[in-house]
Amino acid sequence: MTDQRPSQPATQTGQPHDRPQWNIASSGETATLRLSGQWTVDDGVPLELPADALTKAAHGASHLSIDTSGLGQWDSSLVSFLWNARQSTEKAGLTFDTAQLPDGVQRLIALLPPAPQPPATPHAHVPNPFQDAGAFTIASLEEVGAVTLLGVDTAKGSAKALSGHGGMRLRDLLTNISDAGPSALLIVLVVNFLVGAILAFVGAVQLQKFSADIYVANLVGIACVRELAAVMTAIIMAGRTGGAYAARIATMLGNEEIDALQVFGIPISSYILLPSVLALMLMMPLLYLYGCLASILGGYTVAVVMLPDITGTGYLHQTWDAVDLHQFEFGFIKSIVFATMIGLTSCRIGLKAGRSAADVGTAATSAVVVGIVGVIALDAVFAVIADVIGI
Repeated sequence: MTDQRPSQPATQTGQPHDRPQWNIASSGETATLRLSGQWTVDDGVPLELPADALTKAAHGASHLSIDTSGLGQWDSSLVSFLWNARQSTEKAGLTFDTAQLPDGVQRLIALLPPAPQPPATPHAHVPNPFQDAGAFTIASLEEVGAVTLLGVDTAKGSAKALSGHGGMRLRDLLTNISDAGPSALLIVLVVNFLVGAILAFVGAVQLQKFSADIYVANLVGIACVRELAAVMTAIIMAGRTGGAYAARIATMLGNEEIDALQVFGIPISSYILLPSVLALMLMMPLLYLYGCLASILGGYTVAVVMLPDITGTGYLHQTWDAVDLHQFEFGFIKSIVFATMIGLTSCRIGLKAGRSAADVGTAATSAVVVGIVGVIALDAVFAVIADVIGI
């Protein structure tokens, strides 16, 4: 009994004798699967043996042998067909005999499992708030420790650089200073000017009710010098410079430039991190003072325009009397701490980023988010410290 089922060629130009063909012949307890033609992907190899082929052609047989005397060229598509044929044979209760197959086909089939692996059962995740909180706490502490070690290595590199034995190049430092300082003057001016103007406008609306117009100068001066100028400038630098640091280092990591520096024994902390962090630490206090001036100018503009009883000279004199020098010192210290935090966290995020193009964008986004949240959190800590020491 014979069942002939030739497959269709992959191309219209294929010759009939080259087509992959199979048939099953049954003789007593032995059924023979004969293969002929070219069994390659380009010749249109059948995907699998039909389920009813063995039932119809191998009735009464106990095992199935393979005849490859007419087989021409073959590739992995033949192995795939035979693997499916073996599964159909086992379902029909026959023994699949591979003794007559080519050695290469036998070795490949031996590597395959008897049947397709069932899909893995998805692990049901049971929310555990204590476990999640603990994992988050441990991960946070590990990152704090990594950033601290990064800061220590950078401090050691700065000490070596001052002694003339560090790996920092002056050209890199000047480039980072230019990017973090003069290039940011316009956006710092606009943001702080508008913040001072908004604060003066809100204060003027309320203070006019009590005939206390002149105290708008106190409100704008103290609020901007003590808090807003330092915080807004730090947020600007976190979004502008911190994100750029993370993206630059992540790009160098993807281009294997970091690996090349490590192979040559060049310390990353001195060569890349130190110029970036040091440039921010030098420029942030100056930008803070610049932001204070811009915010006071914004308040001055709104107060002089909206409040007819306030003169420009009176506003400046009131501001001078209201803002103590200690307020500038406090804001100056905060700006240095903000700069250190932004520089170290941005570089850390860039160093632990992946090596794909998408990871560069992810690192930049993470650096901006962490920088902004870190600035707000540190400002809250400084507010508590100022209240404790009575500033």
